[in-house]
Amino acid sequence: MMDAMNFENLFPITDTTWIFFIVLCIILFAPILFTKLRMPHIIGMIFAGLLIGPHGFNVLAHDSSFELFGDVGLFYIMFLASLEINMQEMKMAKGGAALLGITAFVFPLVIGVVANLTILDYGLAASVLLASMYASHTLIAYPIVARYGLSRLRCVNFAVGGTIVTDTLTLFVLAVIGGLYKGEAGAWFLPALLVKMIVLTLAIVFIFPRITRFFFRKYNDGIIQYIFVMAMLFLGAGLMELVGMEGILGAFVTGLALNRLIPRSSPLMKHIEFVGNALFIPYFLIGVGMIIDLKVLFGEGNALMVAGLMIAIALFGKWLASLVTQKVYKMTGEERRLMFGLSNAQAAATLAAVLVGYNIILADGSRLLNDDVLNGTIILILVTCVVSSIITENSSRKIAMSGEIVEKPAGADDKTLVSLANPEMVDRLMSLALMLRKENSKAPLSAVNVVLDEDEKLMARGTKLLDQAADIAATVNVQLLTKLRLTTNLSHGIIHEMKENDYRELIVGFHEKASPNDSFLGTVLPELLTGLYCQIIMARLTMPINTIRCIHITFPAKTEFEAGFFHWVEQTERLAAGLDCRIKYHGHIDTMTLIQKHLRDTKSRVRAEFYETDGGNDLKRISELVRPDHLLIVVSARRGSISFRPSLDHIFTQIQRNYTGRSILLIYPNGYSIDSDMTELPPTI
Repeated sequence: MMDAMNFENLFPITDTTWIFFIVLCIILFAPILFTKLRMPHIIGMIFAGLLIGPHGFNVLAHDSSFELFGDVGLFYIMFLASLEINMQEMKMAKGGAALLGITAFVFPLVIGVVANLTILDYGLAASVLLASMYASHTLIAYPIVARYGLSRLRCVNFAVGGTIVTDTLTLFVLAVIGGLYKGEAGAWFLPALLVKMIVLTLAIVFIFPRITRFFFRKYNDGIIQYIFVMAMLFLGAGLMELVGMEGILGAFVTGLALNRLIPRSSPLMKHIEFVGNALFIPYFLIGVGMIIDLKVLFGEGNALMVAGLMIAIALFGKWLASLVTQKVYKMTGEERRLMFGLSNAQAAATLAAVLVGYNIILADGSRLLNDDVLNGTIILILVTCVVSSIITENSSRKIAMSGEIVEKPAGADDKTLVSLANPEMVDRLMSLALMLRKENSKAPLSAVNVVLDEDEKLMARGTKLLDQAADIAATVNVQLLTKLRLTTNLSHGIIHEMKENDYRELIVGFHEKASPNDSFLGTVLPELLTGLYCQIIMARLTMPINTIRCIHITFPAKTEFEAGFFHWVEQTERLAAGLDCRIKYHGHIDTMTLIQKHLRDTKSRVRAEFYETDGGNDLKRISELVRPDHLLIVVSARRGSISFRPSLDHIFTQIQRNYTGRSILLIYPNGYSIDSDMTELPPTI
């Protein structure tokens, strides 16, 4: 009986069902426990891995599943970090990112080489490889920043951009030294490696987005798009490994290439974040903890001294780089600490470097990097991950609570109603509404389907449309209020729904012509224009909105005197920022001067271009500029408003004639003050 209960025969557990169950329990309970202890969740995952691993209680073996999921999690961290980057702000911060990246590489490298040669008495190749490990860093604490909503801060962009520089240089050093001992390092080895890396990076940046844009236009299913993005991620990582670099660099570059095609507010982005943060990234962190062996610190050898020296150089070098960047860019102390916290965690490139060096056997039978370095590296990873997580957590909390650095959206939120009728347009109209919506807005988003009388088939169809829209909104954590409205007149049903619930904005799709003689507007849209004086957006999206590459906006003269002027300016700016695309304004100089001032005052990062016109109907003139993958936004005006002119009556004819197959938003701005009663007519001009 006692033999049957021998626990030594039970561990380590090898049954895949129980392995996965234990890992899921850790992923579930570690954050709960460490939240109560007021410690970062990341530390909980690493410590849990240490406890259950071969060097702890030996509950689980570090088998192939942890290697597989660990690689996926590692790629996921780099991929998510590059997707979260605001590319417009990144371009503005490229100088700071380059400065932090270069100093964070050079300072630890120089200090490390000197210390390794003099204190540890290592050879030159081993000293350079070991010092390059101090210089690299992994954005292991980045989920903390994202959780606090600080991913767009300047200091965060510096740290993320600096990762590209430091890890690229580190991996390049690793490839060179690895080639030296594999017999690959001929006279042209170094130039050839550099050329291959540059060519592949350019290929990923220019080819991957085009393939992805084509795929997204063909297939709109969320699951298919997610699988496709994952395939592109691992293709980029695999290709980078083929040319002699590490896959994490390929994952990062792939994320940068696909950044603009996966907006932060899109359901696809939420799918990517959910799967990574719920499974792959925790799996990787647990796997890191499982290879840590604390006993080596007190065994034979110099592991304790090597680990101490590695930790001191790594932390001091990163702190010095953060200090220099802070002084040059006149940043706050808290921003410096956040940069330091993000840039001192060692994991991905560090593990790659030490394993390559450990596996290189020299002529005398010894290893290029010995057991002391291997064990010291594990301690380095543990300490730097803990320090990085704690500093990042504390700094993020202080910055978020201070409210001094985080920009908050100005102005009141507006209640928006989306009118859904065409099943093929539900995804695109909802994506548009979510991208126009302010981030973290508290205003409700609603959708309505208007059904004539009590037609059971139409009611069932409408219910299905609304359920589909609610599912899309739920993926980005936005609650959608839905309503199926019965009426005897479609336009009256929408108008009454707007007025009864005090909605301030309506988004509706273009009318689909049933016959050649059918009116382009149909019968509903003209009645909406005369019956409502809130902002109305009529949308015809011929492709998924996240594949748009450029936005053109045309508007009439004196539109700045309309009550809803700044509302549509802010919305279109938000749309361009979310799509990370250029926005081209076509209008009267007086209006554009006011728009330019607004963009300066709000410190907008949107890439804006201005083309002066007389403020008339410019649709025919700019039709040659609007390509199939561009979006045309036409700001019009109702009769009787300040900016109305008779030529605006021909907008629909010109759209029908000159913009076949083009995506168009037709905006009629608010015709009333935001504080007035929308049921009252505006004063006669």
